[in-house]
Amino acid sequence: MMAVKLGEKDVMAVSLYSKEGNPLWEQWSTKSVASTLRTYSRMTFDYPYHKAISVHAPMGMEYPMICFNFGRPDKEGNYSDRTKYGMIGVIIHEVGHNWFPMIVNSDERQWTWMDEGLNTFTQYVAEQDFGKWYPGALSPNDKAFPSRRGPAKNIVRYMGGDQDYIAPIMTKGLNTYQFGNNAYSKPATALNILRETVMGRDLFDYSFKEYANRWKFKHPTPEDFFRTMEDASAVDLDWFWRGWFYTTDYTDIGIKEVKRFAVTGTPNENGKRLAERYNRDPKSLVYFIEEGAEGYEDAIKTNASIDDLPTVKEYIMDNFTPKEQKEMKIAPKYFYQITFDKPGGLVMPLIVKFTYADGTTSRETYPAQVWRLNDKEVTKAIASDKEIVSIQVDPDLETADVDTTNNTWPKEVKESDFDKFKEAVKD
Repeated sequence: MMAVKLGEKDVMAVSLYSKEGNPLWEQWSTKSVASTLRTYSRMTFDYPYHKAISVHAPMGMEYPMICFNFGRPDKEGNYSDRTKYGMIGVIIHEVGHNWFPMIVNSDERQWTWMDEGLNTFTQYVAEQDFGKWYPGALSPNDKAFPSRRGPAKNIVRYMGGDQDYIAPIMTKGLNTYQFGNNAYSKPATALNILRETVMGRDLFDYSFKEYANRWKFKHPTPEDFFRTMEDASAVDLDWFWRGWFYTTDYTDIGIKEVKRFAVTGTPNENGKRLAERYNRDPKSLVYFIEEGAEGYEDAIKTNASIDDLPTVKEYIMDNFTPKEQKEMKIAPKYFYQITFDKPGGLVMPLIVKFTYADGTTSRETYPAQVWRLNDKEVTKAIASDKEIVSIQVDPDLETADVDTTNNTWPKEVKESDFDKFKEAVKD
């Protein structure tokens, strides 16, 4: 037993196990219960009962204040990392069911994800906390708890699979093809992406906590969850719920085209014609020269002050944010027109990493609203005083993109498994 301080009271974290469970159970079971109480209380509300019990058993199953969990060493008392992590994970999950759906009392038969999905998401947060509180639980090669469900990259295979055997999250649990992926993994991943990539932790955690407190000891429906998250955060998330919960669309965002330009104040023939047509001084116009055209190399060598090119300054003020303008102490030599497309149906933020010729990098995150006027593709203008040599979409695999072959420019040619096999045979 272990006393856990939650608010103004102590809650007892309890483990019941036979000697066959040792040394695994005596080392990690009660700590798993205690860490679950701490994390779930932080994410929702303080555990309202006087104890939480984990019992050694052949499988995992939850009941109010008591749950049964698997995980046993061999006859010599040895156990693998897989057994250890599996036991810790199932204890966190089954204890966590006290919150979802036993206190925030949703209808598991009708809306399975409100039970298993919300709980699996919070389990993921608790597992990551566990590795921080008890670093001794992690194997030397693991920087964090190796959660099976929650990270975006872990759902890619399911979401990119055969659409004939995938159902929306909102489907009644008994009518789904892949119960575990549909009710546990996908909603947990969706909420993790919402927390980490779309809303940010602080805003998400505040809203999630508000939902739990607003609906504890009541019977919420999916609409209550959706509306509370939007009401508490003041963020319109209709696009997110629609895509992730009501469809089987998947994320696939790529780079369709990149054009490189240089800017100059030297009039060209086309510019002269336009100036004459609109009765403008040709020298007052900005001229963009696409890579490969005559004058391009000369144009990118200029290093004039923005004040020396008033029309360039005007263009920059109209097309770039004050922060971007502040960073442009000289007139940018390189202009890029980047077209991103979205073969997958899901709307996601556009996360882009730029690598420059000098080896430095930068990152931009464009909110999901960039797709509001065109659901197929979007074009961004980028100005830089350094040459961009590569562009990558979703560099940290945080949007569950099912096809990363179109995520880079220049396009990366990846060696196939067959080619790797042939090379291995040669060696």
